[in-house]
Amino acid sequence: MSLRIRLARGGAKKRPFYRVVVADSRSPRDGRFIEKLGVYNPVLPADHTERLVLKTERVQHWIANGAVATDRVARLLGIAGVTAAPAVPAQTKKSLPKAKAQERIREAEERAKAAAEAAAAEAAGE
Repeated sequence: MSLRIRLARGGAKKRPFYRVVVADSRSPRDGRFIEKLGVYNPVLPADHTERLVLKTERVQHWIANGAVATDRVARLLGIAGVTAAPAVPAQTKKSLPKAKAQERIREAEERAKAAAEAAAAEAAGE
């Protein structure tokens, strides 16, 4: 039986509220779980004390017994200081401009730099 520490959704429509639970990886997201480890309320501001409430001793117990946290829960545990924060992967390059657009941007920067140098030289020459 592989155990996962994951979020189980609750709350009303457009008002999410999550329980941090230990569950068998085969059970449904909001279905049967073994133990409730805390709550996460993303509606609250990030600096609010009740945004993430955990039973840290129980979380560490389950991790020691082989439970694996999901990606989102691992980030939350890192923020709470229970475990080491996972490494943030490098962003993909899909959002960057394409080759021709990058070339145009580079040329515009070079023209602006040349214009600034010319203006500085003209001001120094007067």
